[in-house]
Amino acid sequence: MKPGLRKLVQVGVVAGAVGSVALMLHVGSRNPSSILMVLFAGWVLSPFIALGFADKASTRWPPAARAMLLGLMLIITLGSLATYASVDLRRPAQPAFMFLIVPLVSWLLLAGVVAAATFMSPKQTGQ
Repeated sequence: MKPGLRKLVQVGVVAGAVGSVALMLHVGSRNPSSILMVLFAGWVLSPFIALGFADKASTRWPPAARAMLLGLMLIITLGSLATYASVDLRRPAQPAFMFLIVPLVSWLLLAGVVAAATFMSPKQTGQ
């Protein structure tokens, strides 16, 4: 895997995290609860932080597993931004739902990729 591609995806994930929180703050700008906004921001950021940790850990993964993770990083980043931008444009009656469900789905997808990477990794024998 080319290091330039990995770096580009990493930069995209950071930009996606910033954009996702910015969209969440914009949609929730009328919410008077600062504590609630901080909690939402943490929840929206959490999959991006987890992707960063997984990316760091993936250096020991098989190439196919690393490629799956890079693909997932792109999917989560672009999917989050598209979903949150849609919420911002449409302003549904319950906008908070998408800011709750997208991170949850992202976490589940990431758990699946980590599980697959664990399954794909060569088994080490005990001594």
